[in-house]
Amino acid sequence: MPALIFDCDGVLADTEQFGHLPAFNRTFADFNVPVQWSVEEYAEKVKIGGGKERMRSILTPALAASLGLADDAAVDAAVLDWHKRKTAVYKELVESGVMPARPGIARLVREAHDAGWRLAVASTSAEPAVRAVLTHAVGESLAAHFAVFAGDIVPAKKPAPDIYLLALKELELDPDDAVVVEDSSNGLRAALGAGLRTLVTVSGYTREEDFTGASLVVSSLGDPGETAEVLANPAGVDVPGAVNLTTLQAIVAQPRAGADNATAPSTPTETP
Repeated sequence: MPALIFDCDGVLADTEQFGHLPAFNRTFADFNVPVQWSVEEYAEKVKIGGGKERMRSILTPALAASLGLADDAAVDAAVLDWHKRKTAVYKELVESGVMPARPGIARLVREAHDAGWRLAVASTSAEPAVRAVLTHAVGESLAAHFAVFAGDIVPAKKPAPDIYLLALKELELDPDDAVVVEDSSNGLRAALGAGLRTLVTVSGYTREEDFTGASLVVSSLGDPGETAEVLANPAGVDVPGAVNLTTLQAIVAQPRAGADNATAPSTPTETP
């Protein structure tokens, strides 16, 4: 049985600018942290996999000292508290409807489900946030059919392949039977590192990134009223205005790039 595995942020919904960024900034304000990221600054932060890791990136020795964080244990505790609050704020934003699902997501998920494909999400974001976005994007009925792999359940986050290797193991899935949908170079590298064919649907923060190795790169999955623009098509598959199940089947039929080079999971490290 083939499988369709989605990233979350930037793939299921336009979450970064309208969800994660304001949630980070509101959290910083709530904890009196003198940082407010601009859209341009956040464009650099999204290259860091994981919310806690992005928060940790602001903590210069001087800022940590000014916040009374005297040692690594204090920093770890603070980052965990900030991230818990940020996740709550983010879920509120998701539930408010300010982040609509990206074009074609609900349609393609329905097509795949009706055809018997297995469905999964593999993301470095916190699991409660991922589940909230997933439910909002495809509805409770379809969301119930997804396996969700998210957050700190693997030692290393994207671009390491760990989250995809875990999904393959838990789903008892052969890489030859799966297609990943990603939006970023880091995500693509993670999927390719696990030996998986990858469809890229670019988002606002990622359009100019390097997607070498992707089977197909499109502006969106496409929907009535929004045609999918094909940006790169190394696999030579047909995209008749939208990515559909026939497109996915054609991608699965293509040889996998680096099929013999999937890497093992990273050596376990302490997660923040």
